[in-house]
Amino acid sequence: MIVALSSFAGVGWQLLDNNAVPLANGKIFTYEAGTTTSAATYTTSAGNIPHDNPIRLDAAGRLPSGQMWIEQDSSYKFVLTTASDVLIATYDNIPNNGNVTWSVENFTGDGSTLIFTLTGTPKTENNTWVYINGVYQNKNTYSISGTSLIFSEAPPITSIIEVTYF
Repeated sequence: MIVALSSFAGVGWQLLDNNAVPLANGKIFTYEAGTTTSAATYTTSAGNIPHDNPIRLDAAGRLPSGQMWIEQDSSYKFVLTTASDVLIATYDNIPNNGNVTWSVENFTGDGSTLIFTLTGTPKTENNTWVYINGVYQNKNTYSISGTSLIFSEAPPITSIIEVTYF
C-alpha cells in the first residue's frame, strides 16, 4: 500500500474550535468520501501503524503522532468534533493525489498523424494538459486511450506538441 501525507491535518497542524481556541482533546472521525464507512489513516509514511478512529487530539489540538498519512488515490471525509462530540465541521471528498509522478512529453506534428503514443498511462483524461505551439488544447479536441493520445484533427506540420500528465 502506498500512502501520502494528508492535505487535512497532515503534519503538525493545530486544530481549533469555532472560537479559534485549540481543540483540546477533540476528535477527527475518518470515512470514505461521501459515506459513513470508516477509512484508515496512518501515523507514519510506511502506512503500517493506523490511527485510532476517531483520532483523539492532544491538549493542544494536535494529532498525537504529529502526522496523518492516507491511502494514495483515495478520497476521504473528515468529521471534526469537540471532545464531547459537538460537531465543528465536516470536510468531504478530500482527494489524496500524493506521490504523483508528473510526465512531460513532446512530439512534432506532421499534418496527418492523429495518434501519438505516450510512454506512460495518464490516470484519466482530466489529468492531461496538451499544448500545440504553446496554446492549450481543450479536452474536446483529443481523447486518451491507455497510452494513446488521439486528436480529433491532426496537429499542423512542424507544430510542437507538449503533453503533461500524471
